[in-house]
Amino acid sequence: MSYSDFKKLDEVKQKFDILINSSGSLFQNVDQAKASEQLVSILSENVSLALNINTEKARSEMIIAPVLIEVRKRLERKISLFSGLEFNVDEKLGLTGYCDFILSKSPDQVFIEFPVVCVVEAKNENIKSGYAQCMAEMIAAHKYNEKNSYVGLILGVVTTGSNWKFLKLEQDIIYIDYEEYLISQIDKILGIFVSVLNSMSEKI
Repeated sequence: MSYSDFKKLDEVKQKFDILINSSGSLFQNVDQAKASEQLVSILSENVSLALNINTEKARSEMIIAPVLIEVRKRLERKISLFSGLEFNVDEKLGLTGYCDFILSKSPDQVFIEFPVVCVVEAKNENIKSGYAQCMAEMIAAHKYNEKNSYVGLILGVVTTGSNWKFLKLEQDIIYIDYEEYLISQIDKILGIFVSVLNSMSEKI
């Protein structure tokens, strides 16, 4: 079993004994972070092209990756970004396999150290279809960090490239943001990433 095999929320809840809360807006008070002219230009060129090609690969390369690279730049490259990397944490629990994207609260770009953001590409443009996989990756990140004496929140993101949904794992509760953000709201999307990552302990 691997992350992508998790399809249902009930399975995640029961297997990992967690609660799921989806009743509120998590980031409504977060300030926007104005996108750079470079990112605005990239998205202006890429978004319509990626949506017309309409494949997961196109959305990943042309929309999602540039946004995450911008996040890394905004944080002065003090975080690392991994794409399509194998992240095996606990084979018995099915917490193994490849992750679409991981942001790590460490500048080390060779090894994953302190993963704090898990980004999952939604399958068939269906945001909800990615919830269970994203949660499994978030739980794996949390367990990995616990082994290394760090306990903090984990941010999860399920995205089609054009639509972005945020999740947050704190203690034994996964919160699903009531809001869903469009790529046209890029300043808000960046603001959420930057705010959450900046709020994490600088000791990591």
